[in-house]
Amino acid sequence: MAQNGDNHGKNGVKFEAPQPHSVKEQLPGIQYCINSPPPWPEAIALGFQHYLLTLGITALIPSILVPQMGGGNAEKAKVIQTLLFVSGLSTLFQSFLGTRLPIVVVGSYAYLIPVTSIIQASRYSSYTDPYERFVRTMRGIQGALIAAACFQSTMGFIGFWRNAVRFLSPLSVVPYVTFTGLGLYHLGFPMVNYSISF
Repeated sequence: MAQNGDNHGKNGVKFEAPQPHSVKEQLPGIQYCINSPPPWPEAIALGFQHYLLTLGITALIPSILVPQMGGGNAEKAKVIQTLLFVSGLSTLFQSFLGTRLPIVVVGSYAYLIPVTSIIQASRYSSYTDPYERFVRTMRGIQGALIAAACFQSTMGFIGFWRNAVRFLSPLSVVPYVTFTGLGLYHLGFPMVNYSISF
């Protein structure tokens, strides 16, 4: 036991505090750690792959939702612009204030099912003007997302998610993600066919 703040024991033998193992020793399947980036050619290829994925998500979510809301191409363009702006802003916040991981924050497919249920709500079917229906539906979606974000932030700050995630395994998350994707298949696949043929 150290006395008077020095690192010497009773017999004058110096001891050091145990050091943690490196991440590669703790997780043997990891190719690159945060402090060991890939070589530049591979980093550029991975960055381009991430860019394509991000662009696809940013364009696909409005392409699925905006026509159901009564919006046209102009409204779809505004929603894509908004998603790009908010993605950039969120990425800057995450890069400088958050976890500082080299990722781009984009829209999430997790919200597609709740947003689709809001769009299909009977309260918005009474509007005959498509633009007014789009505006009213967009306001309802924004309010729901603000409430959901406040709830998620509160659960994160009080530590509930940290305790709940211990009970989740990949075996319970993968079926959820798979069924979400299969449930949206009928919305996305006809649009792929339409964009290829025209």
